[in-house]
Amino acid sequence: MSIKYTRDYDKILDDLSRAISTIPRFYQTFEMDDGDWTDLDENEKAVCLRTLADDVFYVLGSDPSAPVGPGLAEYDRAHGVIKVTAGPQLVHVVSLRE
Repeated sequence: MSIKYTRDYDKILDDLSRAISTIPRFYQTFEMDDGDWTDLDENEKAVCLRTLADDVFYVLGSDPSAPVGPGLAEYDRAHGVIKVTAGPQLVHVVSLRE
């Protein structure tokens, strides 16, 4: 299985990064604790977040879902989207199509 998309990959990663950033303690995916995360400067945080978004996209190419800290990312092939569950009442939808 692979992710099918027609939208610019960088724009997908921008949206996916923003969605992931709303997951509380998403950085635990990198095995970082609160102190490790707060010790990073803003550029380092942005790089980590972008790397995580890229990794999640890659994982979803072979698995339909991937944990992200306490949240979840899911590839919905039928609708051409990635759903990012940041909490019980917060789900982001990242379009993969133009």
